[in-house]
Amino acid sequence: MTTTPFQKASAWIDAENAQDPNSETYQSVSHPKELLYSNRMYQRLMDFYPEASEAVQIAAKAQHICRWKMPRESYPMDRVGYLKWREDLKKFHAKLTAEILEKAGYSEEFIARVSFLIEKKLLKKDAETQLLEDVICLVFLEYYLDPFVHKHDTEKLKNIILKTWNKMSDKGHEEALKINFSAENLQLIKESLGL
Repeated sequence: MTTTPFQKASAWIDAENAQDPNSETYQSVSHPKELLYSNRMYQRLMDFYPEASEAVQIAAKAQHICRWKMPRESYPMDRVGYLKWREDLKKFHAKLTAEILEKAGYSEEFIARVSFLIEKKLLKKDAETQLLEDVICLVFLEYYLDPFVHKHDTEKLKNIILKTWNKMSDKGHEEALKINFSAENLQLIKESLGL
């Protein structure tokens, strides 16, 4: 049985994420948090855009690879600290993924493309970066909005939803409105968007 570079890279990304010491319970089963996120990203990408290139598929799986190794608390807890953390995270995820892809036998050109996507360059201008951003936003809205709702006040939530919405394409918006939100969250989304 031949293992393709894609199968090798996927297995190695999963193995890295499976080491996450943080867990999340979903449907009564406990999962390593970033492995669950990675699987959700990949599944949502394939549902939303099954013809996605191999580069986007890997970028989706590796979007948060080993994120726990760079905790938010290790940066100043202000806006500047947050933005620096986000920027450093993208580089960290891209570098780690590049090392895995090299080991899997991918070309330098392919590796550079995946890094470009993970670092979310040329959003709104590059179709694949936009596709990846749509998937990130869809996964957030479907699985991670609800926990946010219980942590933040309404104004902050509306701001988060609006920012998320503005990053998405029209196709992403259509898909988002098909998500099975709770009545309260759907109402909150509609209010945030002035619908």
